[in-house]
Amino acid sequence: MKIDAPKQIALFKELLESNYKKELHKTVQEGKESITIDFKDLAAFDLDLSEQLIEEPEESLKAAEFAIEQFDLPKSRKLIVRFKNLPESQKVFIRNIRSAHLNKFLIVDGIVRQASDVRPQVTNARFECPSCGNIISILQLEQAFREPSRCSCGRRGKFRLLSKDLVDAQRLVIEEIPEALEGGEQPKRISVFLKSDLVEPKMEKKTTPGSKIRVNGIVREVPLPLKTGTNSTRYDISLDTNHIESLQETYEEVIINEEDEKEIIKLSNDPKILSKLISTVAPSIYGYEEVKTALILQLFGGVRKQRKDGTKTRGDIHVLLVGEPGIGKSELLKFISTIAPKGRYISGKGATSAGLTATVVKDEFLRGWALEAGALVLANNGLCCLDELDKMGKEDSVAMHEALEQQTITIAKANIQATLRAQTTVLAAANPKLGRFDPYQPIASQIELPSTLINRFDLIFPIKDTPSKEKDEKIASHMLDLQKSPELLKYEIPLDLLRKYIAYARQRINPKLSEAALNELKNFYVGLRNSGVGPETAQRPIPITARQLEALVRLAEGAAKLKLSKTVTKEDAKMAINILKYCLMAVGFDYETQTFDIDKMSTGITSSQRSRISILTDIINQLTAKGMKSIALNDLIGEAVARGITEDKVEEALDRLRRDGQIFEPKRGFIQKI
Repeated sequence: MKIDAPKQIALFKELLESNYKKELHKTVQEGKESITIDFKDLAAFDLDLSEQLIEEPEESLKAAEFAIEQFDLPKSRKLIVRFKNLPESQKVFIRNIRSAHLNKFLIVDGIVRQASDVRPQVTNARFECPSCGNIISILQLEQAFREPSRCSCGRRGKFRLLSKDLVDAQRLVIEEIPEALEGGEQPKRISVFLKSDLVEPKMEKKTTPGSKIRVNGIVREVPLPLKTGTNSTRYDISLDTNHIESLQETYEEVIINEEDEKEIIKLSNDPKILSKLISTVAPSIYGYEEVKTALILQLFGGVRKQRKDGTKTRGDIHVLLVGEPGIGKSELLKFISTIAPKGRYISGKGATSAGLTATVVKDEFLRGWALEAGALVLANNGLCCLDELDKMGKEDSVAMHEALEQQTITIAKANIQATLRAQTTVLAAANPKLGRFDPYQPIASQIELPSTLINRFDLIFPIKDTPSKEKDEKIASHMLDLQKSPELLKYEIPLDLLRKYIAYARQRINPKLSEAALNELKNFYVGLRNSGVGPETAQRPIPITARQLEALVRLAEGAAKLKLSKTVTKEDAKMAINILKYCLMAVGFDYETQTFDIDKMSTGITSSQRSRISILTDIINQLTAKGMKSIALNDLIGEAVARGITEDKVEEALDRLRRDGQIFEPKRGFIQKI
């Protein structure tokens, strides 16, 4: 049954008096522009009134505002009424909005893709008639500015503008949430208009590109102008927002109550906390304790430090998994992206530099250019999982350099010069160059990624799929038991508690290095840097660089956070050293010199190889200087052997020089410098 306007105003006044009187006075005292009413309270108070709000929101909202005006409040203040917790029946996917939904109150969930600047918009304009002095008010509800067509005295046109009421307005473009899509559907978008206190700086932080939001608003039709100057018969749709709330939380936004805190502290005192966390990470995948430990430390992260001169040291730990097909890399990435607040999962082949960083698009609201954030910016203060990193184009992967180390993304396109924050933890996965690892070649040379990019990862894990009867039996039993009884898959720590545990550690724990931990890291670094030199070569191997020392500090801080400790102990430092040693042994150990060699890890060429190449280049240059254009291989090998290089190593170095395009064979048995 439809309720008329006077009765609506009376009912709203009664509801506000009984349930919201304190809030109303508090809102006025704090200088706020709106009051939020819970729809459940309205439905419990009067069902017909709540139904009418959904069917005819325009009239109902005006009635609620008129009801507020009847209270003894300052006349200068006009409060807006906002409604939250609308019934689930009003929730509609963007793709399903139809003409039947026009002027109805709906809930729409989406990810913010674009956000225009906040600009003033006219809501009401007052005009004076020059003939009779009559004042005419015109509400500005459409996009085009409206003037009165005629006055009551008969005058037409040329009215004088006296004043206009302005409110701040912003246009967002929101896109459907990926989880809501089916099959190969492309996510649909809709424009959302925010006004008044919805665009104040505090709220604007929740509506930055990448935020997941829930919008309660009224569906409006937007006329589309044709080139002829008239309007099209087709209309676009937009949402006139009444209430907005953030759906996705960063670690800082996860709410932890007293009960949660007690559970978290109890869990942190458990001596088996690490093994419990390892068994909770992707329990469907058997084994990989070292990798899972590294992923746990990555979730906790290190401490971001800012110095007085403005320079910053990142606290995020970047991890790269290089593994053979079918070992569950993608499964690990998917799990981590779901457990981390603000986690995103991206596959390499479908990612471009613009999609990863940011791009500039036309802004139809302000008729200019607007920034559209990419994945690394959208995951700011979160975690980004990049699968199939080796399938990404080289030009596209280069775009990640700045985001991984400086944690910013600089854009200089069209008339926009901007620096965006990308304090994002990156977990990446890639396949070896030939699909599987070649046991006769060093692992580092089989990772087909730019050396500058590899260098920026704190930990690199090569994961081999080698047959082993005992291990294969355990994997087969584990997998088949889960296939037979999926309910057997249990998490040692409930995922909701795990998420809160990580958030608690990241919010409140900023551990500092103890003297013992500092000495442990220092001794390891100095000892490894100055370990065995190997054979007398022109270049000494560099086992570890300052970048790995920073990674060790981050890992040690992560280990302290894991126990909710405010001090990094010697044990935490040892744990970090063991994880880094595991990676160095797998990728950066040079068996020829029996030492660690960081060059092998980042470039695929050990310092001993580089030394041989430089000796051979030196010999070729000397023989060329003597007037020998083509150099006989036998002469070259003889000279190299005299300098202490074995014949097979000479062949290996020459092969490298040929591949790099420095020498060629003009005829069999001879080489020539290019």
